[in-house]
Amino acid sequence: MLTRLKVSGFKNLVDVDVRFGPFTCIAGANGVGKSYLLDAIRFLSALASASLVDAALSIRDEGGRSGDVRSLFHCVGNHVTDSMSFEAEMLVPKTGLDDLGQEAKASTTFLRYSLVVARRDDSPGSLQIVSEALHHITKGETARNLAFPHKPVWRKSVAIGERRSPYISTADGKIKVHQDGGSSGKPRSLLASNLPRTALSAANAAESPTATLARREMQSWRLLQLEPSALRQPDSFNAPTQLGSDGSHLASCLYHLGRMQSGDAANVYAQVANRVAQLIEGVGKISIDRDERRELLTLYLTDLDGTSHPARALSDGTLRFIALAVLERDPQIDGVVCLEEPENGIHPERIPAMLRLLQDIAVDPDSAAGEDNPLRQVIINTHSPAVVAQVPDDSLLLADSREILRDGKRFKRLVFRTLPNTWRSQADESHSISRGQLLSYLSPLDPFQEVEAATRGPEFPKRRRVMDRLDLQLLLPNLDTVTR
Repeated sequence: MLTRLKVSGFKNLVDVDVRFGPFTCIAGANGVGKSYLLDAIRFLSALASASLVDAALSIRDEGGRSGDVRSLFHCVGNHVTDSMSFEAEMLVPKTGLDDLGQEAKASTTFLRYSLVVARRDDSPGSLQIVSEALHHITKGETARNLAFPHKPVWRKSVAIGERRSPYISTADGKIKVHQDGGSSGKPRSLLASNLPRTALSAANAAESPTATLARREMQSWRLLQLEPSALRQPDSFNAPTQLGSDGSHLASCLYHLGRMQSGDAANVYAQVANRVAQLIEGVGKISIDRDERRELLTLYLTDLDGTSHPARALSDGTLRFIALAVLERDPQIDGVVCLEEPENGIHPERIPAMLRLLQDIAVDPDSAAGEDNPLRQVIINTHSPAVVAQVPDDSLLLADSREILRDGKRFKRLVFRTLPNTWRSQADESHSISRGQLLSYLSPLDPFQEVEAATRGPEFPKRRRVMDRLDLQLLLPNLDTVTR
């Protein structure tokens, strides 16, 4: 679980410091750069598995393409910054497996990982590590750094252990990987400039179990881009059993969940169907058809009339609801789940139910974490006023741009603003959303229409919008009362 992220020099993120709770909604206009924060999370996740260059090339540029590592660095005019820095505070699982299937047990679970990556002078298309570190966050810092509301029973279940020495440190251009035992044992020393990948990405259970679990946590940070074409596809018997980032393997994932319940697959399918029925009318049951001849698994939805519809015949919104309901039921899914514009394909009337489902996917900070309360969180971004109006006020971050002057250069950087009188504003009082900003977002008006009406003259009457109808005016919120 990612609790705080500091980024500077990555795309238009300069001196960004964001705290996260179980559920976070990032809102902002198109093109403001709100997706860059999710890109930074994805980049750190990729660095836990891939080389520096491969991780960089996996992240899109402004045109949706990849291919130039320089596109990741902050740029003003023709000047591209030399380095980018990251600092992530995270809660990691207590146990897990490394790449060889060996069990790792964390000595501490609340960690701070920092990394500075620079462009190589001798090779413009290559990257090098300047510094890398992994430290434990002490018990004295834990309550303060877990700023979102939570119960002590939850905090004690996720933040364990104490340690004074680092797990990874950098000094004099060398990265040192320390053993979990503390001061005993000589650390492994690596020349930072020669490393093709992070030291964390090579951690194993035998030498660095806690670093291994930090790596596993970062690898679990995923961006879900649910594509209807992928959601509609049937799966072979040997398909992966976890939902793909594009929504692929939905049938296989649900079938595997049913098999995990000791043969009580019907109960799992019923639970998913009941959740989807809260979102969509007419849902009777959801099932998986197992075709032995073709060795295919196909998802079916049966309506209240008894008519069965295969996944290929379902609407985009229905498929997304089913995928999120399956995700909620899957105990193997943990870490960070990021979604861009989850309201796409969803009727406005059903957005509140969709948001409730997303919040239910996240960990409940009022109960101890465990198999029934997985340590996972949800981060979404949106430009929809309907979503902003419905999310909890303490979950909202408004992405905005602010012009600053630095080193003689004037540029705009991304700022994340919070609502007053929330835990986020108490943790960061420097960036607060003004009432005018929020009202203009929740009640978007078209100033061009007003100007046009004033200049066209009486012979060209003003075009009436839906919201201008007298029979609807009494039903709309009174903005004058909201501003008081």
